[in-house]
Amino acid sequence: MVVLRRYQPSDLDALYRICVQTGDAGADATPLHNDPQLVGHVYAAPYGVLEPGNALVAEDEQGVAGYLVGTHDTDAFVARLEAEWWPELRTRYADAHGMTEADRNRIATIMRPHKNPADIVADYPAHIHMNLLPRLRGQRVGSRLLDMWVDQARNAGVSGIHLGASRSNAGGIAFWGKSFERLREDGAVWFGMRL
Repeated sequence: MVVLRRYQPSDLDALYRICVQTGDAGADATPLHNDPQLVGHVYAAPYGVLEPGNALVAEDEQGVAGYLVGTHDTDAFVARLEAEWWPELRTRYADAHGMTEADRNRIATIMRPHKNPADIVADYPAHIHMNLLPRLRGQRVGSRLLDMWVDQARNAGVSGIHLGASRSNAGGIAFWGKSFERLREDGAVWFGMRL
């Protein structure tokens, strides 16, 4: 049985593990990285640390195997990342010696984070990231996590949610296209949902 619940600080290691195990367009990116935390530093852990109230996890008898993390205010979250999250990581990863190409790509994001398109953020100020290990897929776990997060955001007065999906993540694009409007495609496929 899969239980959906709010994130707890003890779930942080699971966020990192799930993020790297789904970090290659939904497939396991562990073999691509010498530092398995790098993917999570960008896409999962800061949400658990800085906005734990906006993080949900899915747990089965084997442990936490999925999450949905996000923020209600992308611009404010980006400012917090600059003040509270990136500085220590930039120091830690100033020397990328011995890192793989995938590691160096994530380090480049830490040094110079991607910016979500300003026009999308203006219309859809919240954003999310969700990942499920294969054992949870196909059971409506993702849909249930999304419904929980959307209800929470709607109750908080959020007007819209956006996300960007890798163009190579066919499964993710198909999933998001069921609930979100496809806005455009540039380096990523951007989706939005008005609340």
